[in-house]
Amino acid sequence: MSARTVYFTGDEAVEVKRESVPEVTPETVLVETTYSGISAGTEGLVYRGDVPTPLQSTGPVKPLADDFTYPVAYGYATVGRVVAVGEAIDDDWLDERVFAYAPHSSHVRVSPTELVRVPESVPSERAPLFANVETAVTLALDANPAIGERVAIFGQGVVGVLVTGLLAGSSLTDLVAVEPLSARRERARSMGATHAVPPDTSDPGRAIREAIDERVDCCVEVSGNPNALESAIAATRYDGRVVVGSWYGTKPVDLPLGGRFHRNRIDIESSQVSTIAPRYRGRWSRDRRRQVAWNRLESLPVDDLITHRIPVEEADRAYELLAEHPRDVGQVLLVYE
Repeated sequence: MSARTVYFTGDEAVEVKRESVPEVTPETVLVETTYSGISAGTEGLVYRGDVPTPLQSTGPVKPLADDFTYPVAYGYATVGRVVAVGEAIDDDWLDERVFAYAPHSSHVRVSPTELVRVPESVPSERAPLFANVETAVTLALDANPAIGERVAIFGQGVVGVLVTGLLAGSSLTDLVAVEPLSARRERARSMGATHAVPPDTSDPGRAIREAIDERVDCCVEVSGNPNALESAIAATRYDGRVVVGSWYGTKPVDLPLGGRFHRNRIDIESSQVSTIAPRYRGRWSRDRRRQVAWNRLESLPVDDLITHRIPVEEADRAYELLAEHPRDVGQVLLVYE
C-alpha cells in the first residue's frame, strides 16, 4: 500500500505522487483520509504562485517555507480515521474520526495535539468545512456587530457565505452581500442576507448605498479581490470599520486614501484564523472557538455548498475547475475511498 499526496509542482501545475505510507513514531498517530477540502482562495494563490515571502504562521496550519518554491504539499482541511498509534499514545485514539490541518494526502502522520475530534453528529463529508466555519467565526468575532447595525460582506465564496449565515442571526438592521456572481448572490439570500447586490466598478460603494439608502457600520472583505477593499471603505460610514479577511498574496492593493477616508475615522483591521484578537483572549480560547464552529457547522445549511466531489487521483482537474470555472464551483472535496 502506498500513500497518495497532492503536490503543487509549478505555476498552475498539480501532481499526485505515490509515496511510502509514513510509519508512526512513539508520539504520533496515522490518519487514513476520507475527504479533504480545497480552499479556493488560499490554495488558489499557491496554485498560481502568488505566495508572498517570507511567510509566517502562528496557528495549527503548517507554514509554507519562507523561500517558497515548488514542489510543495499544502492544505488544511483533512478528515479521516486514526488507523495506528505510537507506543506513547493512548489506544483510545484508534478508530477516532478526526480533522487535521494537513496537506491533501491519503495518509497523514501527526501528533494527536494537532488533531480535532469530529463530533458524532457531523457527517464526514461535511467535516472538511470545519476550517472555513472556524474562519467565519473568527471574522464574525472581529466584526463584532451590535444590535441594529448595518453590515456588508464583500465576496460570497464559501467563507463569505458562511459569514453571512453566522451574522444573519445577529439582530442586524441590514445584512448586505456584495458578489458579482448571481448564483452566489442567491445563495447569500438563502443564508439570510437582507440584500444581495453586484459590485459597482464605476462607483465604489454605490451598490450598497442604493440598496439601503446609506452606508454601513461595518464591512467584511473576503472576496480576495484587492479592488473590493476600496469599495468597502467607500461603503463604510463615519467611525465605521472594515475587517479584511482576504489574503491577497502578491496581488497589489492600490487605495485612494486622500478623500473621505481621511476625515471619517474608518478603522481597517486584518482578521486571520491563526490567532484570536487580543481583546477576546481573556474569554476565548481556541477550544471555545472550535466548539462554536462545530455547533454552527451542525446548524447552518451547508450541504449545498459542496458542489464537487473529485477523486484525489484527479486533483489536477479540481484545481483547473477552480481556476477556470469559479462561477460553477463552491466547496470542492477530494475523495480518497
